[in-house]
Amino acid sequence: MSNIANIEIGSLVEAAGVGREIYVTEVNVGAQTLTLSQPLSDAVGTQTYTFTRFRYLLDFSGFSRLDKFEIEDVEFQCNEICSGVMLPPTGVVNVIRNCVFNRPRDRGITSIGEGCQGMLIDYNQFNSAEGGLTTQNRRSVAINTNANDVKIRNNRASQFRHFAVVSGGNGVIANNHFFQGDTSGIRSAGIVLCLKNTNTTVSGNYVDNCFIEWTNERDPEPDFVSGFGFSGLSVTNNVFLCSDMSAQFSFLIVKPYGQNHRVNGMNVSGNLFRSSGGTIDRVDRVDTSFAGLNLGAMRNIHFTNNTYLNVSNGVENPLLLRHAQNTHAQTWVIDTDNRLPFGGYTLQVESLVLSSRPRVTSNVSLFATPYTSVREGGGQDQVHAIWPEPVRGDVTLRVRMDS
Repeated sequence: MSNIANIEIGSLVEAAGVGREIYVTEVNVGAQTLTLSQPLSDAVGTQTYTFTRFRYLLDFSGFSRLDKFEIEDVEFQCNEICSGVMLPPTGVVNVIRNCVFNRPRDRGITSIGEGCQGMLIDYNQFNSAEGGLTTQNRRSVAINTNANDVKIRNNRASQFRHFAVVSGGNGVIANNHFFQGDTSGIRSAGIVLCLKNTNTTVSGNYVDNCFIEWTNERDPEPDFVSGFGFSGLSVTNNVFLCSDMSAQFSFLIVKPYGQNHRVNGMNVSGNLFRSSGGTIDRVDRVDTSFAGLNLGAMRNIHFTNNTYLNVSNGVENPLLLRHAQNTHAQTWVIDTDNRLPFGGYTLQVESLVLSSRPRVTSNVSLFATPYTSVREGGGQDQVHAIWPEPVRGDVTLRVRMDS
């Protein structure tokens, strides 16, 4: 690094291949090297980096370590002049509780290293200074974390670029209300999960005019080689609401930064998804800006017991289908109607039940059971039920897009 003496500890790093909310944790002027809070997804070659040092009302970056430190009942009046709290580079089980962050210029709570290990962020209010801007023009972030075991609970945040950018695993994000809508802009991620093996629970939140984005933007080797891939995310009993959005808006987005990734362990259940002032196509989507998902390798995915209001394709896995075959055919083509999560393939049929009398062309009952063929059709999202001869009738089956 050139000009390294001018770079401060705690500076935000921005450039191509740099994920969101990556900070400088150490500067070695003699060796001309920096230590960053997280790896870069693309650091090949030489390029120009931008370093921005925000100013904070409470700045603990000069501490080498701070454990079990609690900030409670403090009102941070940032007044668009400065940010709220910068955590120390290292620390365990620190607490910020019952505080108000009013109009921070850039950030509410910033972690530049491992000072957020096991941290409790409870019952706080974050009021943005950017409510008058369209969402895409905002740049403030309420919270970012790097370490594991963080609990973010019972907070309220209004109209930031992001509510929480979370890099560690084994986290609990529960009972928060965060909203980011405006009258004419797009929508941004309320929660950004930057670790593909996240092992995180998102439960009981009110996700208002924003979405959950799951990425591997911290991965220095972003292509999938081995391991679990995108795994360990539980999204349960939340309220999701969007207003006056285009049909392409979705509440749950997976964004792979490399090739051949798959989802292996995801539970989405008991949620209410609602669109107001229009209808959206679906609640789930793969952002293919860098790569898609390997839909043939999906594992252990559960989309069950969710409520869909003004959503055209309410996804389920396993998906219950009822098919009426009104003309005689030896092969019944059964469509999943875009209702498998992430546009998945029909990888297996769990069950098939005849719900009416199968009749041959002479209207005589056929006492036989069809076998099934999966991954049929151009989108590999159909099932073929194949009989020994042409029949018509009705069938109910349960299909999965994982194995």
